[in-house]
Amino acid sequence: MIENLPLKTLTHGDLTVEGYSRAAVQSYWRVPELKLGFDLGGSPWSFMGTQTFFVSHGHLDHLAALPAFVARRKMMKMEPPTIYVPEEIVEPVERLMRAWQRLDRGRQICNLIGAKAGDEYELSREHVATAFATKHTVPSLGWVVWERRRKLKPEYQGLSGEEIRDLRYDGIDVSAEVRVPLVCYCGDTAPGGLDNCDAVFESKILITEVTFFRPEHRKEKIHKFGHTHLDDIIERAERFQNELIILCHFSTRYHERQIRRAFEKRMPGHLKERVELWM
Repeated sequence: MIENLPLKTLTHGDLTVEGYSRAAVQSYWRVPELKLGFDLGGSPWSFMGTQTFFVSHGHLDHLAALPAFVARRKMMKMEPPTIYVPEEIVEPVERLMRAWQRLDRGRQICNLIGAKAGDEYELSREHVATAFATKHTVPSLGWVVWERRRKLKPEYQGLSGEEIRDLRYDGIDVSAEVRVPLVCYCGDTAPGGLDNCDAVFESKILITEVTFFRPEHRKEKIHKFGHTHLDDIIERAERFQNELIILCHFSTRYHERQIRRAFEKRMPGHLKERVELWM
């Protein structure tokens, strides 16, 4: 295996999260079991087999590797990937791909889909993805991947198996779809983006940024530039129901020891035990 980019891996239950994120450097993620990833600020060789990516926004550290990813898949005779991006950036991304096609003299073929908040995409019989609005300096989206289950409707739960069978024979749909948020990815966002979507706080796994944590870094300025401060997470501590919270995208002005020390000191205990600092 070619290891050409930093890559961290964590398994939680039946899902694996792989990736790397540092502000103004690179952000790229994937969940192999769901056969999808988030953002393409870099393209590790091992990500090449993942066909579907959901992009949060068009900043270089989140999208710069798209041409390389598309070209590698073509070189290996794989199907063109499907890339979901905010609808406002579809046209400039297409122009970017055409420019690289001329430079590289190789076709840049991908299924580029423009998305807006509220859109829903069927991934399989068991899973769907939805987009929600985030708050950044450029058009941006967060993404939620849901598990779909069929559950017996409450009014039929006391019936016997034979009675339920007879109702089905009569053409009555005795079950309803229930959705469980598995993974939420917020990309870069001011805290208002977190508040836009209940699944941010309810998903099994949450991946979200905390670019700044020092007290002297003023929150109003941080929010203006579409980012989150540690204080914003602490203020919402009671809302997080997630089993695993991955905090990432730390500013490069911070050393890893500084980040861990600050979070160890300030993060509430009931939240700290579920938090993974991704560095």
